[in-house]
Amino acid sequence: MHWSYTRVLPPTTPPQPLRQLLTAWLLPSHLVHSLRVAQRVLVNGTYRSMNQLVRPGDQLSLTFLPADFTHPFPDVAPDSAATVSVLYETADLLVINKTRGSKTHPNQPGERGTTLNHVAAYLGSDQPGPYILSRLDQETTGALLMTKTPAVVPIMVRNIAEKRVQRTYLAWVHGNLAGTGTFDAPIGRDPRDKRKRQVNGLHAQRAITHYQVVDHQPGATLVRLWLETGRTHQLRVHLAASGHPLMGDPLYGPANDRNRLRLHCWRLAFPQPFTLADNAPTVVTAPVPDDFNELTRCP
Repeated sequence: MHWSYTRVLPPTTPPQPLRQLLTAWLLPSHLVHSLRVAQRVLVNGTYRSMNQLVRPGDQLSLTFLPADFTHPFPDVAPDSAATVSVLYETADLLVINKTRGSKTHPNQPGERGTTLNHVAAYLGSDQPGPYILSRLDQETTGALLMTKTPAVVPIMVRNIAEKRVQRTYLAWVHGNLAGTGTFDAPIGRDPRDKRKRQVNGLHAQRAITHYQVVDHQPGATLVRLWLETGRTHQLRVHLAASGHPLMGDPLYGPANDRNRLRLHCWRLAFPQPFTLADNAPTVVTAPVPDDFNELTRCP
């Protein structure tokens, strides 16, 4: 098995050494090295050294082998594909609309019933993926991005780390929040409960969450949220610390809250692999669940 990619450089591509272009495409150095040593990168059908210039209109062909990757094939047992709702799909990427109550990925060998198991069944036995890039909590719904081949995993992981993948959430929170703002308190572990995180907890790390109020119901506010950082439970912790915990949050919300968790990953914006970082991102929106706005007021 191998994975081949052919790209024609657009007119806006400045002339540059081949190595510089591959680096700008966020290919890690070990993959660039493998492509060079085995001459698996071709320009207009022939091999060129990494120092030679490539120009607009040139056709690049890249071929990757399983030996290029530490874990080329994920060990995910396929399950029923009946619940898989595809929002966006290319030969490389897949965005699905995750359902409520489904774990993102297995935690034990042979485990089934998670979103990743369902997607493995959707892709079929002739596809090596899926490869998970991020996760959503079990009760969170919405857009979840993954790749279908190992070649684009390091590229998209780098895009995530460098904040070029933007996730926007919709959430109902308790109380009356107003306007727009930013939560910037660092988040660390809760020393009293290993499941939880807290503001200024153990080994606290920088955490930035932005919000914008969208709507109100009695005693509740609909907010749009987006992250600059990706700490565990970041949205839930920041909102709870502000006095406006998520509706239906069993860990950080009031005990008498009978709602299910009202958190939905509404929109993803991300660059395509094998393109330059300043290209316009692809934007995918996940429909809001039918019952998302049906709130139960706390007594």
